[in-house]
Parts: sequence; C-alpha cells; structure tokens
Amino acid sequence: MTAPSAPGRPSGLILTDGLTKDYRLGPHVVHALRGVSVTIARGEFVAVMGPSGSGKSTFMNILGCLDTPTAGRYVLDGEEIGRLRRDALARIRNRKVGFVFQQFNLLPRVSALENVELPLLYAGLGARERHERARARLAEVGLADRMDHHPSQLSGGEQQRVAIARALVNDPAVVLADEPTGNLDTRTSAEILAVMQRLNRAGLTIVIVTHELDVAQCAQRVLTFRDGRLRNDEAVTAPVDAATLLAGLEEEQEVTA
Repeated sequence: MTAPSAPGRPSGLILTDGLTKDYRLGPHVVHALRGVSVTIARGEFVAVMGPSGSGKSTFMNILGCLDTPTAGRYVLDGEEIGRLRRDALARIRNRKVGFVFQQFNLLPRVSALENVELPLLYAGLGARERHERARARLAEVGLADRMDHHPSQLSGGEQQRVAIARALVNDPAVVLADEPTGNLDTRTSAEILAVMQRLNRAGLTIVIVTHELDVAQCAQRVLTFRDGRLRNDEAVTAPVDAATLLAGLEEEQEVTA
C-alpha cells in the first residue's frame, strides 16, 4: 500500500498506478510487476529492497526509462512515460534521470573530468560549458583536486563519487542508484551514503536499490518488493546519519592503528 500523503507534502515527482510488466519466455509468461502503485515526492530519499526476482530491478528499469510497462501508468515530473517511443524515452532519460551503478561504469582511458562531461557531450553542449559544469559537480562531491586523474588512479570510493558527479551533471529530476555501495567496504560505503544524504538534504530526489538493511536505514522511506508486488511501504523513523557513522568508523580505525 502506498503511504498516504502528509498535509502540505510536495507533489509527486514519480507516480505509478497499477504498474504491470510481463515477459514472455517461450510458452510461459513471467509476471515481473503486478499492479504497483506508488508516489515518490520531490526531495525524498527512498530505498527499494527485496530478494532476487522480487521485481525491484524491473521497477527501477521502468523508473529510469530503460523499459516500458505492459500496463498501468508511469508519470515522471509531470510527463506520461509509459507509452513513449524509444527515442523519446532516451531524451527523457538524458534530461531527467541520473544513474549510479555498482560497477561505476567509468571510461578507463579518460580523466574524471572527461567522464563527468560525457552526458553533456551527448546533449550537444559546448566545451566551455561542459568543463564548467563538470568541474562544479566534481567539487560538489569532494573531488576538486582529483579531476585530472584517471579511474585507475582513484580509490573505489573516489570512482563512485565520480559516477555520482556524472549522474548530477545534467541537473536531473531524480538519481537512481543500483547497489551503489555493493563493491565497497564499510567505511567507503558510509562515505558514499554521506554524499548522497548531503545531496538529498539540498533537495535532490534519490531512489536507491539495495540488499543491505543498514544502507536502507540511511533513507527516509523503504519500499519492499516480493513476487512482483509492493509488499511494504514504510517511513524510516530515524534515518541513520551516514556522516556520523563515518566519523565513528574513522575514530575506530585511529584507535586500532
């Protein structure tokens, strides 16, 4: 069940109504999503959880305009998405959605700055504006002094921060993060979550897929999927502050060093 809107709550950035996705595998039909209805407000930080095969990845693919529903409605930032053609979906994806992945997906032979510039290059922006916007985003995630480094010269946490800067560079309506801490150790995971919480507090809408409950507890709300259905939608009463967690982990490392 979708959580009720609180009085004065901002209008929904993401709205799904009866969202359904079926796949045909030979004579069989796989019901990946079964009538999912949910509203995500602007400025929310939402975690999506569920076991493998629960439908959470299909849900995120549709939110990210990487797939279309079999039935039901999907509205993103006021635009009906569900029945758009592939080229229209690509345009909306580039303008309204920023992606962060578990594997970082950085180009290894170019600098952090050039990696962040890529979405702007695809959008046709000139070199000067690309450089300025990419530099600003890298500074925002704490990498002002690492812009000229290649991915192989960066730690895992720094590479993920480059990926976050790249996701932000087009000023998207929402950032979708798929297991963004899955390849990182506990301290580095806390570092990335602290960056995401800081961006969210500045007004960015974030939806994150995770298998880890401690990661989900850094969000404001958790959606739990099972068997293609949204089984639970609940607010996190007291989200964990990742910056405080990070400070505690760093203090422990100093004590044991």
